[in-house]
This record gives sequence, C-alpha cells and structure tokens, in this order.
Amino acid sequence: MSKISIRLQKLQDADRFFNILNNDRFLYFPTRPASAGAEKKWLRQSFIKRQKNIQWNYAVLYGSLVVGAVGITINTDRPHIGEIGYFVEEKYWGRGIATRAVKLVEREGFKKLKLTRLEILMEPANKASEKVAIKNNYQKEGKLKKIIKGRDGSMKDCWLYAKTL
Repeated sequence: MSKISIRLQKLQDADRFFNILNNDRFLYFPTRPASAGAEKKWLRQSFIKRQKNIQWNYAVLYGSLVVGAVGITINTDRPHIGEIGYFVEEKYWGRGIATRAVKLVEREGFKKLKLTRLEILMEPANKASEKVAIKNNYQKEGKLKKIIKGRDGSMKDCWLYAKTL
C-alpha cells in the first residue's frame, strides 16, 4: 500500500473534491458541490474557519494523489470537543485509507489543537464508517435522533462514537 498522509487543503484540490463528492454512490456524505467553483468557494471559507480555529480540513493523500478529505470541526460551545468527518474516493474504498486518515487527524486534534474529546457520527447503515471508528478505538455512546441532514434532505439518526484523552 502506498503511504497515506494528510496535508492542509489547498484551492487546487477543488476539482478533485468536486469529482469525488459528486459520485452517486456516496450515500452517507451529504455534501455535493454544484461546481468546482462552488468547491473553491467552500475551500476559501474553510481557510477562514481554520484561522478562527473552528474547522481544520485536510486532503487525504495516497502517495501523492488526493483521494479524499478528513477534518475536525470544533464545537464552539464546548471548544474542547471536535467532530471528525471524512470521505474517500470510491475506487479507494476498502483499503484502510479512511482508518489511517482518522488516526492522523486525531493526532492533530489531541496534540496540536489540545482537544480532549473527539466524536465521529455516522448513519447506522454506514457500516464502513462504523468500522473506521471501531478500528481507531472509538467507543459507541449511543444513537442521536434526527441529528444530520442526509443527501435526500431528510433528517437522519446517527451513531455517536467518541474517544477522550
């Protein structure tokens, strides 16, 4: 397996992210940018959010190729808590890339950002994401009702997994 790494996202990642996120088989990741330009706009906002310590987003690299993204959104009401989100391009599913990316961003969260709790939310049907949480030793804490908006616009239940220092 090529080396998995993360780096802060760049504007030139917009085309890759646009193509990856507009896959109809992405059932559990609600974001679907309308255009590469819309993705660039989102990335610009992401840079501002990083400066404000609200969101830290990284490109996931398989060797030198961008194959996905991983990030931490910091809870503004409880700034010691971060929520991890991630996606990987379909042709790289099942290779442990998301598991490794979560481990790498977790280190950033606990060491660099000084968070004491990290959470991962996933729809109950998203077994692959649940495996990522379990392989990284996150503990299932329960089900949150109608907590995130799905791609179809409806509110979805999610499992809450968490890890603390």
